[in-house]
Amino acid sequence: MDPNIIREEEIEQLLAGLLDLYGYDFTNYARASLRRRINRIMIVDKLPSFAELFYKIKSDPAYLKHFVAEVTVNVTEMFRDPQVYATIRREVLPVLATYPFIRIWHAGCATGEEVYSMAILLEESGLLHKSLLYATDLNHNMVEQVRSGIFPMRHMKQYSENYIAAGGKQDFSQYYTAKYDRAVFSSTLRKKLIVATHNLVSDSSFNEFQMIFCRNVLIYFDKTLQEKVLQLLDNSLEQRGFLVLGTKENLRFSAIAPGYLPLAPKDKIWRKRQ
Repeated sequence: MDPNIIREEEIEQLLAGLLDLYGYDFTNYARASLRRRINRIMIVDKLPSFAELFYKIKSDPAYLKHFVAEVTVNVTEMFRDPQVYATIRREVLPVLATYPFIRIWHAGCATGEEVYSMAILLEESGLLHKSLLYATDLNHNMVEQVRSGIFPMRHMKQYSENYIAAGGKQDFSQYYTAKYDRAVFSSTLRKKLIVATHNLVSDSSFNEFQMIFCRNVLIYFDKTLQEKVLQLLDNSLEQRGFLVLGTKENLRFSAIAPGYLPLAPKDKIWRKRQ
């Protein structure tokens, strides 16, 4: 048998250990996705057996941090699904403009590309000066990258194309400074971000927001955990606020669904009822 194919009972042992020893609760993560990620970690880190993986997690704090970062990594990009941002620009920002102050939460923000995308939309709509964007993720490494505002230069061509497809009319390069192989995004955007670690599974609501993004996070959770997270988001969203999920995610069969109206069903944008 391939030593890198982790067995079900080994996953159970690992999850119980992570929860008991460190408080990391992955028990309701989608099992197939979790298995793929653990197998990949074992292959990349050249670990010959589950026993070796478990030993390193228990005995090496730096490796534990690495393992959690790899398990929770979420691939993203700026203006991902550009039509969603075009809809926000057209349908949502005029509503947010009527508020004296705007609070937006990016829950499970990964490396923060979508947070900076939203900051750019707000800047172009003349709303950034009265906005705060809260960017949170379980993964400490991700949070540090969001705070830095530094992204690989090689991605900028794709991000520029996404920006134009999302209705952008400016020169996208005005928002960053090229430094060798890195793009450093403007301090005008960065200073409107509040960045922190936050566990959607175990942490509570910490503010009330007019808009919440939680895109491509729920797909990694089972039904029970999805409901728990959706309830947290609902508790954090004020009346008439906007909730934005990923393209493969839905409110339709959730317990909170009756409290929401679809603003743009195809773009997975809902508005909370009065």
